[in-house]
Amino acid sequence: MANPALKAAIARKDFILAPGIYDLISALIADRMGFPALYVTGYGTVASSLGLPDAGIATYSDMLGRIAQMARMTETPIIADADTGYGGLLNVHHTVRGYEAAGVSAIQLEDQVFPKKCGHTPTRQVVPSEEMVRKIQVAVDSRQSDDFLVIARTDARTALGLDEAIRRAVAYGKAGADLIFVESPESVDEMARIGREIDRPLIANMVNGGRTPLLPADELQALGFAVAIHPAAGFLSAAAALQTTYADLKANGINTDRTELYSFADFNQLIGFEDVWAFDRRYAV
Repeated sequence: MANPALKAAIARKDFILAPGIYDLISALIADRMGFPALYVTGYGTVASSLGLPDAGIATYSDMLGRIAQMARMTETPIIADADTGYGGLLNVHHTVRGYEAAGVSAIQLEDQVFPKKCGHTPTRQVVPSEEMVRKIQVAVDSRQSDDFLVIARTDARTALGLDEAIRRAVAYGKAGADLIFVESPESVDEMARIGREIDRPLIANMVNGGRTPLLPADELQALGFAVAIHPAAGFLSAAAALQTTYADLKANGINTDRTELYSFADFNQLIGFEDVWAFDRRYAV
């Protein structure tokens, strides 16, 4: 079930800084860092599990299995991307029940037309706001516990402008969404307006190389945001490290001091080999 710590932290007006996790290694490392929440990025999870773009290709089953394992292996509250709810109203009901049972603390649903696309890429389209309002109502009614939070994301800014995005955000809050996520505002002034005009805890999406200015946590809080997710930081840094490491190996026949490696001993500890060795000492013949 949902970890109540996330809802309590938001109620206290603690600022929630959440790194993006996308596989079990990133989840295990981030879980030890003391963040108040972790964010399961759809983009990174689809890329790492399927090798494909975040374009509505991954199914509910594809995502739930990965997310459930991340939740099982971590103690930090998890915010998880659920795209459009993977279909119509009955799908949203099923998705909410599945994510909550998996141990997720907050589910993110968006108002894009299916198949959806990453929120910092072009040509995104949105459904009528009334359709998304019904999805939010279904999501709120489907959860088993009030500790499980519903995040409503609107992608209307890019195609329809900020006025429409804010109008939708207000409507989604009235429909019962616990947090509001206006995707890809394009300036600090736009972010400030979002903070002034929407009376719900707000999420800022800090995508390295994306459409929204990257701001530190204290500035985001001053603008009225309650949560900052950094979905791409983990997988972009991992890709850069892999590029460097493999290029070094190919060029030199061995990894040189150009490559920074995680300690093998520390990785064994991270992944749980110490428990395996203790088990073997106790039971193995």
